Amino acid sequence: MEDLKDVIAKNLVELRTNAKLTQLQLAEMLNYSDKAVSKWERGEAIPDIRVLTKIAEIYGVTLDDIVKEESTATPVQPKKHLNGKHIFITVLSAVLVWFIATGIFMIFYFIDPTEQYSYLVFVVAPLPTSIVLLVFSTLWGRRITNAISSSLIVWSCAVIFHVFVETFAPEFIKIFFIYIIAAVLELLVILWFTYRWYVAKHGKLNFRRKRGE
Repeated sequence: MEDLKDVIAKNLVELRTNAKLTQLQLAEMLNYSDKAVSKWERGEAIPDIRVLTKIAEIYGVTLDDIVKEESTATPVQPKKHLNGKHIFITVLSAVLVWFIATGIFMIFYFIDPTEQYSYLVFVVAPLPTSIVLLVFSTLWGRRITNAISSSLIVWSCAVIFHVFVETFAPEFIKIFFIYIIAAVLELLVILWFTYRWYVAKHGKLNFRRKRGE
């Protein structure tokens, strides 16, 4: 039994590492704690058959690939799922950014030298909001949410640059160039995430062909 524990532990570590998941991310997919996942991977305990089956489904392998010492399985990138807790934390964090922005606005508004520019706080606020969304999307979201968050960062930067130039350097008349640059960056974002989707899709198809499915 000890040998079986060691084999399963070794395979679980390799599968999770190759799938680029943390113990916490896997634990959330299984509705277990990361401490339980850590015990499985250290060989201190063996998941029950239901959990092992679920793990095999997540990685796109068979149960034999987990329990056998010699395994040639190549795990697929599992899909991450947003649940209510993740959405709540993400929304709360985004709201916190605007709460802080409102506080900074109030401070600037009641200081004479900065009163006329205090509104710029709300022009800048979408950028940190987009960064927060990208961080949580990277943890819990999918490629589409990562792409949307990345696009929001690009266009937030463009709008910030535009407004600041209009405010502090109104003589600069070729501001439209910033939107051309933003459009090029947006195209790069689309191409990058399309490429990642293509690689993931064809990698999964090739894996299935090897298994004869």
